[in-house]
Amino acid sequence: MKLIVAMTGATGVLYGIELLKALKKAGAEVHLILSRWAEETVKLETPFSPEEVKALASRSYAQDDLAAPLASGSFLHQGMIIIPCSMKTLAAIAHGYADNLIVRAADVTLKEQRPLILVPRETPLSAIHLENMLKLARLGALILPPMPAFYYRPQSIEELIYHLVGKILDHLGLEHGYTARWRGIELI
Repeated sequence: MKLIVAMTGATGVLYGIELLKALKKAGAEVHLILSRWAEETVKLETPFSPEEVKALASRSYAQDDLAAPLASGSFLHQGMIIIPCSMKTLAAIAHGYADNLIVRAADVTLKEQRPLILVPRETPLSAIHLENMLKLARLGALILPPMPAFYYRPQSIEELIYHLVGKILDHLGLEHGYTARWRGIELI
């Protein structure tokens, strides 16, 4: 499976890092775009360096590299995930303002009708945020906010992160053991 993963400067880069680890373990070919502010957020929120995060991908690209293969519809892939997705990036995608590689790759993903999964990190949400999300959902993007589930009684932050990563892997059709599944009153 060939995927594009992008990380923006919104808080929650640990979600993206864990997704990269899971995709690497699954043997996916991952093309990573880290925004300049994602690199800063990695340094602020995690013990990882941007270089360590990039090493989890098959290939990485600078956000301003609009000549990268991912900027073209001829770059075949099975989906794109933006995790975390800032409201700035979400708004740019919703309005076709492709001024960087993340937005251009998302724009191409939508126009080619490939899966686009957005993990927005903001709260509370304004009417502008909600309208942009609705517009993108109507255009075929999957809006998957990192909302924790408690039915499986998570014991750590890591378990909450795993739950979200499991949801993304489910939507990509990849088998995993990241989350407990609800079966009435019994978990599997």
